[in-house]
Amino acid sequence: MPEMREAGLTSKSWPFEEARRVLKRYQNAPPEKGHVLFETGYGPSGLPHIGTFGEVARTSMVMRAFRELSDIPCKLICFSDDLDGMRKVPKNIPNQKMLEENLQKPLTSVPDPFEKYESFGQHNNELLKKFLNTFNFQYDFISATEFYRSGKFDNILIKALENYDEIMAVMLKSLRDERRETYSIFLPIHPETGRVLYVPIYDVNSDEGTITFKDDNSKEWTLPVTGGNVKLQWKPDFGARWAALGIDFEMYGKDHSTNTPIYDKICRILGHRPPEHFTYELFLDENGQKISKTSGNGVAIEEWLKYASSESLSYFMYQKPKTAKRLHFEIIPKMVDEYHQQLRAYSGQDFLGKLNNPVWHIHGNSVPNSHMAIPFSMLLNLASVSGAEEKGTLWGFIKRYQSEASPETHPDLDQAVGFAVAFYNDFVKPKKIYREADELEREAIIDLRNKLSDYEGDLDAESLQSIVFSCGRERFDPLRKWFQALYEILLGASQGPRFGGFIALYGIEETIALIDSALDGQFCTN
Repeated sequence: MPEMREAGLTSKSWPFEEARRVLKRYQNAPPEKGHVLFETGYGPSGLPHIGTFGEVARTSMVMRAFRELSDIPCKLICFSDDLDGMRKVPKNIPNQKMLEENLQKPLTSVPDPFEKYESFGQHNNELLKKFLNTFNFQYDFISATEFYRSGKFDNILIKALENYDEIMAVMLKSLRDERRETYSIFLPIHPETGRVLYVPIYDVNSDEGTITFKDDNSKEWTLPVTGGNVKLQWKPDFGARWAALGIDFEMYGKDHSTNTPIYDKICRILGHRPPEHFTYELFLDENGQKISKTSGNGVAIEEWLKYASSESLSYFMYQKPKTAKRLHFEIIPKMVDEYHQQLRAYSGQDFLGKLNNPVWHIHGNSVPNSHMAIPFSMLLNLASVSGAEEKGTLWGFIKRYQSEASPETHPDLDQAVGFAVAFYNDFVKPKKIYREADELEREAIIDLRNKLSDYEGDLDAESLQSIVFSCGRERFDPLRKWFQALYEILLGASQGPRFGGFIALYGIEETIALIDSALDGQFCTN
């Protein structure tokens, strides 16, 4: 669509800004390899987590923008550094003793602690692929173990050997004095123990294509750098991988940003142009700590999907990637509601507005309609006051509020109802804290009860909201104190929905009964 492509040339959304940088690489001629290559890297030292998904999702958003701007084919590679030695044992997996016994072995040589696959590395790779397939990401998966051992990396490894001194000079500038004494860009894999060794290299023979070293027992070994006998240290590996594959774009976390000049220099030494790169801020847990695969903090992939749709997760990933964000369960309802707000706005926007809307970057030109007639936050509060244990409880209220709605006609609402029940029972219910009303609050709530008793109109959210306002307007300054009181006294929460809409959904008689119970002290147990 020409209009969309034209809008993409000026869109200020970050995926289009990145896509234009990639396109600029080939403004004079298309790539010799016939396509533009995007890459995401994955270290399978622990179970895949949401940060891993975020990297693939965001890279896919840049690819989608690139396809809107250009007819040059593009591909995505998901590269797993599974030949890396296991340096520490993740705390959140079984068979800790067995894993301790296999420290420093390549992840694809460590037995699977879950006893499902041939190795721990393969186990984590399969989990990653299964998850990516669930989201219908289009990608080619590459295992570093296979890449090294099959010979596909051999040419670059020989080049690295031939340019050993130049690459070492780049690396040594970035190392502390004590590290420089033993550092080598090559890590030999011990022929007998199978462990990845961090040992000095005594001889580098580019003519023979070999390195010589001594192991921990002072035994001397000479190994070819090809065929999977060695692996590159992780910083040289970054640049070498770019060179070997001809990568055009890769994004990674801010913790890599200081190393970017090193990656670029090594890629150039090996005869290739470095890719465009994009650094994003790291995710934090609810305590502000960096999310880590090995510690297992934060929200797991499957946990988010238990409480919300995959699209809401993609929406979260789109938002301000260069700003550190806390990734915890309490943000899920907000992401669901904001995602549907953007869906509803999309159809009325012009071409530029559509490309600046997050939902385009999730769905492309096939943005669906939203049938989310009731906000997720409202469903949670309805689940709270009704004590919902199953979807049918909430649908009973919904159909009274919107008689035309059904699970068949509103599938995304039905899905959200199930999510709301699960979220309420796991997170809201255990944390509900009610309090008693003070004298002014009791007066206002009784006024609300009386006006609801006298109300004879339809279940109209705006009319009911006006009643709620009238009960608090003259009594509370600022007015938000009134709504906070309603949430804390009636719902056991510090925040809540637009209260008129809640009454319309829950029912006037039911709300009056809720008020009576709260004022009688039935919710306060201490």
